[in-house]
Amino acid sequence: MAVNPNPRNLVPALGRRGRLELDDVLAALVVDGVLSPDDAKRVRGSDRSGKSALELHPLVLIGTAKIPDQRNPGKPLSVESLTVWLAEKAGLPYLKIDPMKIDAGAVTQAVSHAYAQRHRILPVAVDGNSVTFATAEPFDTHWAADLAQMIRREVRCVVANPLDVNRYLLEFYGVQRSIALARDAKQEDYDAAKIFNFEQLLELGKSGEIGADDRHVVHIVDWLLQYAFDQRASDIHLEPRREAGQIRFRIDGILHKVFELPPPVMTAVTARVKILSRLDIAEKRRPQDGRIKTRSAGGREVELRISVMPTAFGEKVVMRIFDPDIVVKAFAQLGFSPDEEKSWRQMVERPHGIVLVTGPTGSGKTTTLYSTLKHLATPDLNVCTVEDPIEMVSPELNQSQVQPAIDFDFAAGVRTLLRQDPDIIMVGEIRDLETAQMAVQASLTGHLVLSTLHTNDAPSAVTRLLDLGAPHYLIQSTLAGVVAQRLVRTLCPHCKVEGAVDVEAWRALTHGWDLAPPERVYVPTGCLECRNTGYLGRTGIYEMMTISPALRVMISPQLDLAAFNACALAEGMRPLRISASAQVARGITTIEEVMGVLPAE
Repeated sequence: MAVNPNPRNLVPALGRRGRLELDDVLAALVVDGVLSPDDAKRVRGSDRSGKSALELHPLVLIGTAKIPDQRNPGKPLSVESLTVWLAEKAGLPYLKIDPMKIDAGAVTQAVSHAYAQRHRILPVAVDGNSVTFATAEPFDTHWAADLAQMIRREVRCVVANPLDVNRYLLEFYGVQRSIALARDAKQEDYDAAKIFNFEQLLELGKSGEIGADDRHVVHIVDWLLQYAFDQRASDIHLEPRREAGQIRFRIDGILHKVFELPPPVMTAVTARVKILSRLDIAEKRRPQDGRIKTRSAGGREVELRISVMPTAFGEKVVMRIFDPDIVVKAFAQLGFSPDEEKSWRQMVERPHGIVLVTGPTGSGKTTTLYSTLKHLATPDLNVCTVEDPIEMVSPELNQSQVQPAIDFDFAAGVRTLLRQDPDIIMVGEIRDLETAQMAVQASLTGHLVLSTLHTNDAPSAVTRLLDLGAPHYLIQSTLAGVVAQRLVRTLCPHCKVEGAVDVEAWRALTHGWDLAPPERVYVPTGCLECRNTGYLGRTGIYEMMTISPALRVMISPQLDLAAFNACALAEGMRPLRISASAQVARGITTIEEVMGVLPAE
């Protein structure tokens, strides 16, 4: 049993009665110079009536009092920093609980919920020889010897934040209990027709509820959505498999496996999601699209776009999360440099013309367009969109969704919008000649048109329009600018450190441009805030091509793309790699991250 019976550095009074006492902890903090005697006296005299057992934990009491940390002037003591201090005093490892790295199904089998709750311990890792428990009471170890004999494995202890221990005790065991109940209720038949009474569900689907008998499925879905919001996920993937369904989150562009569900439970969860998004749960052969509007734990309204696709082992569901606080940003938050913001404003703040945003799926085009529309949509302007589908409903915009089944496509949508007295039109995507022609027509008649194309760089957008069949003279007259963009992960500001400049990697990044290596660069290390990845969030890198008179002259049916690109560079366009190199020089991201996102030259 790997429990420290006599921790080094231990203040004799700390933990003498097993469980931590406030007076003992305060005395130890004062001795260690973490807390001033006056602050300790203030915490000791605070009113603790009406507080729960968790709130009365000494670390929580001190951490929520916002007492200054004497070792770090200007920063208050947090529960997390106090937990690190406690781990050092106890001579045990400190653990920041990351639910994405814990197999909840395995650890909850180690001990019962009642036992774990009674001793305030949370199993966090299980292998063939040992079980690791997180605790906020490192000196209360009387349970460890008995438990080691019962489970016939070595018991290891780590120290964790009491708030996290309490939270994940409820979540891990609660979700596992719901999964077990759902599995038992559904028996052994994976067919959704036997899992649910479809006639009843179709009726219940109108109200968005399943019913009391399926409350465990409701609990699983509610937990899943809140979990995704907490983890800053942009997409939730529900993927049915033969043995067990997988749940994966996309966070900062990277997919992470977070959970597994038994096949019948995965089917039930899929049905619940379809009901919430008002889809036909009886239809399992055709793809379906829908949306859910819900709220995060903080009360923010969040929209989810739902896509359901039939696969070999059931229906695969992808939920794309659109948080208004994340999707709509100021120009500086998008990653624009001052020069790029100036160029972008010149493109979109004009009365007419076509402005295109290009890039592959997932490159941030939606965020750029919505943020721009939010900026442009003043009370004296009529801003209209035609989308497939509507990504995020915004009260400032008049939004319309295409319906191919009734011949209402992008071209028909733009044609209709021209009769709606618009000032600014956003077309979700220019996919065909008819849509391109309508976008050109809208621009010629005095409207600003924003749209997207799937091309790798900005100059290629012109050749794509020509390939679609748009007349070159109309492109010359209407195209105002093209912006190609990508998303790169940004370094975590809490843990990034200065590193050595790799001159060869810098030369590869800035190939063809005589740019001196920066004096300093930063590299990822990993910390609690970024879950040890070294990266936190993403930012855009941009290739901005304003259509100058010199470029307009070059647009012809036999356009030489290489010469056109060279002229654009001469006119001031900076390639994606050079935009990215500026972000590297500013310490925002790394060369390795950029090289992993941009194609090799």
